[in-house]
Amino acid sequence: MDLMFDISGLTSEEEKFSSSKKDVLKFLKVIGVDTRFISYTPQKIYINNLRFSKFSRTREATFNKQYPEIEVVRNTLFQKICSKSAKLLTLEIKPNSTILMPEDNYICELLLEPYTRKYGVNLVYEGDYDLKVNSLILDDEVNNIFSSIFSGEGLEFRDNPDEIYPLLNVSLEWINSFLEMDGQELMENENTDDLAISFSQFLEDVAPQYRENVLKASEYIEKKLKTEE
Repeated sequence: MDLMFDISGLTSEEEKFSSSKKDVLKFLKVIGVDTRFISYTPQKIYINNLRFSKFSRTREATFNKQYPEIEVVRNTLFQKICSKSAKLLTLEIKPNSTILMPEDNYICELLLEPYTRKYGVNLVYEGDYDLKVNSLILDDEVNNIFSSIFSGEGLEFRDNPDEIYPLLNVSLEWINSFLEMDGQELMENENTDDLAISFSQFLEDVAPQYRENVLKASEYIEKKLKTEE
């Protein structure tokens, strides 16, 4: 149920809510939105999880009366991306840590911004840090696995305890579909191994869920090997 209050009662205080990030988030909290489940930008508010954010249409209408210049984005695909990303980030992020962000990566910006409120993290772009964002996507990780196997080197596991991977569970197709809908610059594959890419394209036609399965298999083998050491 929506928070029940008379918006006219805020009229005398409307001047107190400026367009600053602090005041926008404060206003959202006043009308009952849980800002741990939204991503803030000066132009748009992205809903990460509709149920947990409690950002109903009624609250959106109230918000738009105060901030008509800020768009509320209810993108279902983005919410799915957030859900996949959260499965990793909740395990990788330590509360109150300083996180080094990649330059010019809009999707990572959106995914990490709420964690400044969820876990009290500090996002930086230079200097000292506790954790570093690696923007490795699912497609590239799977192609990296194939490249290692085809080269005869066997599986190479990620061994960077100070890195976090918000996009590791997310396919390039999902990322670029969202970015295109949102009018943002698209991402590209980092792995350019022709043999790995060709094999991935073959598997795409016969087993669309192969990427998730390959990643799970690799993670299982890694855990198995570590327990045997």
